[in-house]
Amino acid sequence: MSFNIGLSGLYAANKQLDVTGNNIANAATTGFKASRAEFADIYSASKLGIGSKTVGSGVNLAAVSQNFGQGSINNTGNLLDMGIQGSGFFVLSDNGSLSYTRAGTFKSDKEGYVTSSDGTARLQGYGVDANGNIINGVLTDLRIDTSNLAPKPTGSVTSEINLNSSSDTIDQTKIPFDPSESTSYSKKFSTMVYDTQGNAHPMDQYMVKTGANTWSSYTLIDGRNPDGTPVSGDGAKAPVASTLEFDSAGALTKVTQPDPIKDQPENTLVVSGWKPGAMINGKWDSNGADAKPGGIAINMAKTTQYNTDSSRNPPTQDGYATGQINNLTIDGSGVMFANFSNNQSRAIGQISLASFTNEQGLQPVGGTAWKETFSSGMAGYDAPKVGSLGAIQSNSLEDSNVNLTNELVDLIKAQSNYQANAKTISTQSTIMQTIIQMT
Repeated sequence: MSFNIGLSGLYAANKQLDVTGNNIANAATTGFKASRAEFADIYSASKLGIGSKTVGSGVNLAAVSQNFGQGSINNTGNLLDMGIQGSGFFVLSDNGSLSYTRAGTFKSDKEGYVTSSDGTARLQGYGVDANGNIINGVLTDLRIDTSNLAPKPTGSVTSEINLNSSSDTIDQTKIPFDPSESTSYSKKFSTMVYDTQGNAHPMDQYMVKTGANTWSSYTLIDGRNPDGTPVSGDGAKAPVASTLEFDSAGALTKVTQPDPIKDQPENTLVVSGWKPGAMINGKWDSNGADAKPGGIAINMAKTTQYNTDSSRNPPTQDGYATGQINNLTIDGSGVMFANFSNNQSRAIGQISLASFTNEQGLQPVGGTAWKETFSSGMAGYDAPKVGSLGAIQSNSLEDSNVNLTNELVDLIKAQSNYQANAKTISTQSTIMQTIIQMT
């Protein structure tokens, strides 16, 4: 009996050495989780149970459990290096076979798909629609789309303007508006707008104080009337003014446009009929470009008339030129953004994380990856930072959570256990020799 007990002890100590050695060997492995050998004693039992004087039969390996605690996150400077701060696993697909990992050492293949470091599996997440909106619920292979961002024609402009209430009133019967004469207007504001081909056009708003609490606004694009007619020279057409009225406190009360469109929003000027292009040899040439249907709506609701300099905060407008991709960024919720040369950014996908009811039930398959099992339960998928799932840290990797000091101490313990169990066998052998000699 003592031989078997000692042998079981040797086997257990050897397994402890194996587990500890594996932890030490992977101390520098990205996303590695330390393991622990767990043992249970052995007793022989009859149908009637174990008696009070029964001696144990040794030890066996009950389980090798893993510590899924957080490893430290360190910056690497590589965009597709990602660490998870908190719980969850990256999801990888190898031709439909899913595996799960904490090792975020990803790269892009020749087709733009984000893959594992060995290129055999693709990172899973959520795709986007044509407008860059995340399509939640359906996992797909994440791909970095490097195509240009198509231009968008300007449809709205928002300005926050103050018009100086102390500005001199201009008598337009004596000084008619002329954009080439600075004395014919009080202030000029310029905004760059875009046509359907992404061509930029300066849109100028000329503000003229025509009376107490009353201003006129003239809008020219490319130095011409919105319909393309010049304001001077052959075929000239006088610009048409819109009227802005303010109350005694300097708040905008009314915007009047000579030719309002149907259902025109309140306090909004709509530049309709604009056709981008130029007069060439007496004919209008748009070079195939066009404006956004419905014109450009200029929101004047935040316009005020206070006794301070006429000024405008930086305007916002919804159009842009063609954009070439400059770089990528990944935020904490796992959304991958493509940043373009036209100062636009567009979501191109979102990383998905998996969670399990019983992480200890996951089956290690090598490559710092695990597989789902019946014991682990089915994987639950969602975006990072949702529920108990952690956040993504790009340009970073999660280190192994192996504590080398503890492992070295465990190594000494395992060695002592091995030697002690070997001593049990040696002692039993000595006793056997003594008994044989007695006979």
